[in-house]
Amino acid sequence: MGEKKATRAAYGEALAELGAKYPEIVVLDADLSGSTMSKTFAKAYPERFFNMGIAEANMTGVAAGLAACGKKPYISSFAMFMAGRAYEQVRNSIGYPHLNVKCAGSHGGLSVGEDGATHQCTEDFALMRAIPGMMVLNPCDAHEMRLAMYALVEYDGPAYMRLGRMAVETVTDSVPGYEFALGRGVTLRGGSDVTIAATGLMVQRALAAADILAQEGISARVLDIHTIKPLDEELILAAAKETGCIVTTEEHTVVGGLGEAVAAAVGAKYPVPVVRHGVQDVFGRSGKAEAVLEAFGLTPDGIAGAQTHRALLPWCSRVLLTQTCADLPADRFFPALDRLPGWRCTDIGPLQEDSGVSFRYLTYENDAPLPL
Repeated sequence: MGEKKATRAAYGEALAELGAKYPEIVVLDADLSGSTMSKTFAKAYPERFFNMGIAEANMTGVAAGLAACGKKPYISSFAMFMAGRAYEQVRNSIGYPHLNVKCAGSHGGLSVGEDGATHQCTEDFALMRAIPGMMVLNPCDAHEMRLAMYALVEYDGPAYMRLGRMAVETVTDSVPGYEFALGRGVTLRGGSDVTIAATGLMVQRALAAADILAQEGISARVLDIHTIKPLDEELILAAAKETGCIVTTEEHTVVGGLGEAVAAAVGAKYPVPVVRHGVQDVFGRSGKAEAVLEAFGLTPDGIAGAQTHRALLPWCSRVLLTQTCADLPADRFFPALDRLPGWRCTDIGPLQEDSGVSFRYLTYENDAPLPL
């Protein structure tokens, strides 16, 4: 992994670079250019930068008018305000006439940290995916963000892109054969037992989860899904056929995001188990970014633990569990097999003790495992 850099910083730098090549680019911001990093463009081209104040709806309408006149507008605000507050204007003024406006939602997801639930937009993918013809992107690192910006400037149509607040490690610049294309995911790591489809900062965590699973003898494929809409169904379906199960992971609610997009594609054309790892239909909370992500299970262990095991269960004919009577520092969560169809407990071993910890072994069997 390379340098740590926030995708919002790469967004600002790419905007300034593109400004030199495309005089028709104009940038509008809702008084947050120091946070969205559009200030980089403002410094280079002040005559093409417009601070619209705390008025995202007005900013969106002005951008639509500029696009109708042949300009290439980029509008920036926090994701909560870009996708949330200005939703009606984005839908009707940009989406409905299919205008060439690029909407950047910065500080998306839980990693906003201390700003808390009111500013932790975990619904932006769902909101923007629902607008007909709206492209939705979430690059995972600075390198990918820069490539996304260069691809987007050639795309004639509306797009929403999430920018991250926190610095993340750059991984895509060191992947052999890596190529960026809108609407096309990337296989960052091969694997044959399970596929982890990740987006945004969860990509780096998915790679770390694959390392954890490798130590358990599980071969995990890792996909970087930078474009959530249109989804790369060809890549997803190939992974479904070749690995038999998929775990999606995103810094977003499991309602309406990457997980549901993948589940819909797979369910329609090649049904396999899909486990949606993300924010479980709850609001966020305030705290240090990493602490909040950990509290919601958005960690490598959170991906590699119960989520992956749940995805693999349909193929298992037998499971041996260790039941302990102690609070141990480990991933202790496991699906309640007694509640799953076809599973039954066939043996409960005697209670034992080792190093002061009481435990017993349980054996569960699956009456109808899927064929390998």
